[in-house]
Amino acid sequence: MVTLTENIYRTGGYIVSEAAGYRSREQATIKSGSGKLLAGAVLSPEVVIANAAASASADAANTANSGTIAMDGTAPIAATAKNGRYIGICSAATKVNWENPDGVAIGVSTHGSAFTGGGIKFTITAGASANVVGDKFYVDVVIETGDIVYAPYDGSKPAGAILYEGCDATDNAVRRTITARDTEVTTAELQWKSGVTDGQKTAALASLASLGIIGR
Repeated sequence: MVTLTENIYRTGGYIVSEAAGYRSREQATIKSGSGKLLAGAVLSPEVVIANAAASASADAANTANSGTIAMDGTAPIAATAKNGRYIGICSAATKVNWENPDGVAIGVSTHGSAFTGGGIKFTITAGASANVVGDKFYVDVVIETGDIVYAPYDGSKPAGAILYEGCDATDNAVRRTITARDTEVTTAELQWKSGVTDGQKTAALASLASLGIIGR
């Protein structure tokens, strides 16, 4: 007897409703090594570090001859970096509170020590004059559409999309359609990488909800 195997996870089968036209969808690159994925796979975006750029600066209104900032010479940005401006505000002469481009706190840097957080790495060096409370520093990250690839969500990075159509990205990166925003989805139809915990799934659904992708 011949056994036939049917893939019940059809293209877009997880969708309850989406925005008019194609506003909910985008074309994206699925990272090489992701394996064989079914429609409905929950994905995380990753920055292709070699293609992105970052620069650092001190606010022109800062205390004269005070601290200067420089990106790390080896690994200035990581795959979790966000596009836009990171803002640091001095809370003391050598302490700076940092937020990412979404306004989320990522940590406190100390002058003279390398800071790593939020996908960026830099060092602020004290100047001849001390910084004062309210002085500002910036890190500007430029990430274009082609600088991002997607991989199966594993809990280490926020979820950012759902695979619209199945693919095989075992040996090579492939282009596929993803659900990127403003869609109602059936959570029971979503596909998760082996090992993802219930707590991580809850976190992923919350991340997707922030993009307007709502589980039902």
